[in-house]
Amino acid sequence: MGCSASMYAVGKRKKTCIPEVVVYVPSMRIPAQSDLQRPLRGLILQDLVDRLACLRNQIVLVAEDTGGSAVAELRRALEEYLPLLIGLTKKEHGLEGLVEFNWKNLEDGRLENSVANSWFELLSVIHMIAMLNLSEANSLMIPKDHSGSGIRVVSSDCKRDSVDLLLKASGCLVFCVREIMAHLPPDIKKKFSEVFQDGVLEAISIQALGQGTEIQLGLAVESQKASLSVKRRLACEQLIYFGQAYHCLSESSNTSNMHGKKHLCFIKWKFLEAKAAAYYYHGLILDKGTEPACHVTAVCCFLAADGLLSESKKACLTFCLTTPVTRSPPLWGAMKHLHQKIPEVAARKALQAPPDLPDFQLSLAPDDYLLPEIDSAWDCNKCEIQSQPLKEHPKDSEDDTETE
Repeated sequence: MGCSASMYAVGKRKKTCIPEVVVYVPSMRIPAQSDLQRPLRGLILQDLVDRLACLRNQIVLVAEDTGGSAVAELRRALEEYLPLLIGLTKKEHGLEGLVEFNWKNLEDGRLENSVANSWFELLSVIHMIAMLNLSEANSLMIPKDHSGSGIRVVSSDCKRDSVDLLLKASGCLVFCVREIMAHLPPDIKKKFSEVFQDGVLEAISIQALGQGTEIQLGLAVESQKASLSVKRRLACEQLIYFGQAYHCLSESSNTSNMHGKKHLCFIKWKFLEAKAAAYYYHGLILDKGTEPACHVTAVCCFLAADGLLSESKKACLTFCLTTPVTRSPPLWGAMKHLHQKIPEVAARKALQAPPDLPDFQLSLAPDDYLLPEIDSAWDCNKCEIQSQPLKEHPKDSEDDTETE
């Protein structure tokens, strides 16, 4: 895990420094001593037997003596060993199950597998090449600060080289899944260590593509020529890769052990970072729209990005504290920029006054109300009042006079 050179030592000895992890490297396996001479003697040319045994022993010694840190030398020896090893897998030679190949865990020296099958040896060799590529990519992304200033800069060339190594590692693992696994019988697969279980190789392969995209996004952020659309696309691609890797690994049985849990924590952390970046760049593009709904949706994206960024920080801490303990490097790439920009933009946009609403001509108007005509009864009443004789009115006064 992490840079194997900084984490693993020979046998039981462990270095006390806590390694940084930029590119995740699963627990590395190295070949252990195996007897190739006796089972192959007399069946193939002795010169061929000697070359096979010599190259494999060389890989064993270099891996044990350097703790896997001599990446270039190991990779060169493995690539020289491969063409000779392929001959043992050919059915016409009848040598497929003669040699028992031993492999052990580099971290603790524990023997993981002892399998008499040349396809298993081929699988293990190509897997080791993939892990060395991941390890070298991690080393390139963790520069040494020789100036003492505390400022560590990774050159663009190192980043591009890391992307190339990640693509090569992914290709090796895809080849293992598609071209080698089919040649191994089920009874041998049952003996495999966790790193070869279903879903694990796929997860590491896809994760490598996700980390390559993460580095590319960092380069795009540093480039003035990269458009928002390019940054959004890279962030969304990164999100898809880590989502697929998480699904593959969570479906496997590897998550029940220490390294599997650590690996799953790493992918979850990177998934949340990618999702925060994707929402942020999507929000920036939406905010350039002219419709009010675009601005409202953009604010939702910024707030979502801010929440996801907070979750990613917690996921990073969980990853670092999960055994074996590691530490994350200083912020780099796109996240160095986004850790500052996302909270700022989310806070600013959330406090902004809502945009002016469009001014429309009113479409509804009150109906005119008219009073009804006066009731005709009022006309009759008027006529009766006018026809009454005037002499009848003082009648009461006349009665009063007579009474007196």
